[in-house]
Amino acid sequence: MSRSSLTVTPNDVNYHIFPNITTGTNGLLLGNFPSDVFGGGANLLTIVILSRGKCGLSKCISRYMVAMTTADLLVLIFDVILYEIKEMYFTNSFLDYTFICRLQFTFSFISIDCSVWLTVAFSFDRSVSICYQKLRNKYCTEKTALVVIAAVCALSVLQNIPVYFVNKPGIMIDNIPWFCIVKSAFYILPYWMAYLWLNIILTPLAAFFLILFFNALTIRHIVVTNRVRRGFREKSKDPEIESRRKSIILLLAISGSFILLWILISICDISVQFTENQFDQSDYNDPFTIMEQTGLMLQRLSCCTNTVIYAVVQTKFRDELKNILKYPFTQIKLIGMR
Repeated sequence: MSRSSLTVTPNDVNYHIFPNITTGTNGLLLGNFPSDVFGGGANLLTIVILSRGKCGLSKCISRYMVAMTTADLLVLIFDVILYEIKEMYFTNSFLDYTFICRLQFTFSFISIDCSVWLTVAFSFDRSVSICYQKLRNKYCTEKTALVVIAAVCALSVLQNIPVYFVNKPGIMIDNIPWFCIVKSAFYILPYWMAYLWLNIILTPLAAFFLILFFNALTIRHIVVTNRVRRGFREKSKDPEIESRRKSIILLLAISGSFILLWILISICDISVQFTENQFDQSDYNDPFTIMEQTGLMLQRLSCCTNTVIYAVVQTKFRDELKNILKYPFTQIKLIGMR
């Protein structure tokens, strides 16, 4: 993409001036629209199931899970589905107005940051719940969870307000600004470079460190506690140990999948800052481009994995999922019997 180009097309929009954005501007990531819709549907189904409160989870855990799943759904909507709908069906439509383009760009970053930092908040909540019994009764409550979720969302919005002003109109048609291109000042002015590095440090580097740190504390506490409890109850089955085992499996599955699916694109983000490699190159035989596109697809996949994790780990979640999937067929059968 040439920033000095006079004629700007939708593909001239630069979606990789910051790290963490999953929308590609080339052909490799297009054509996955059905899978993206499926992922969005799975997240929506998860929100419905968890909101019903019949999965045997505490209200505190349920609130975090609903919030994380909602953030993942918003990532798919703003960062994936809307972009692909525009590219496939509404090229050169109102979706390419600079105002709409800027909003989509900004909300993509907001939803991604919410998804990442809600995962951090959930890891911290579980660490407090398991490791600090005195603090547990005060912190691990539904009210605190709602306050933390609101704070994470508010901070994500505030952090990404500058993103709206990164782009400028690509071209003016009948006094209407179309498309988005990066302002040249973004690559020159020190405060923009500082803002870019702040984004890299916060998401995902700081998030990775905090998730690993909280999980390490939790695992260490559980291992030590289980050894002590087994010393007193060698033969009988301890329901507390079993409950903690399920909690740690759920925690590690969610945070572990997040780190594994984000690690490759994070390496690409850092590499671009120190090497001559660039995002969105057209040479698909280039090793960096292959790594970038693989990382983007894995990052996109991270927005769809929680439903699978819940279904594997939580028995009651599986039962609720089966009931909801069976419901339409049950109603059709009842209508047919009338």
